[in-house]
Amino acid sequence: MSEIVLCQSCGMPLANEDVRGANSDGSKSDDYCLHCYDDGMFTKDITMGEMIELNLTYLDEWNKDSGRNLTVDEAREELKQFYPTLKRWQ
Repeated sequence: MSEIVLCQSCGMPLANEDVRGANSDGSKSDDYCLHCYDDGMFTKDITMGEMIELNLTYLDEWNKDSGRNLTVDEAREELKQFYPTLKRWQ
């Protein structure tokens, strides 16, 4: 079973090449999604807290995909624990 690779900025699964961001040389990033990274730079000047709040706007989709039913507060607490493990926020 292969390990799921996640964007090291927002946590989105990098399931295929289409969702991977672009490095400055045009190659696909191994670490970041297209929403977070393009042309070798982050697409948003954003804090970790702002990224958490932005991702909470997708909570319904997240719950549907994961089979969970987290409240906004529960999801926020999980993200506060998870995000510091990602490269961008270390």
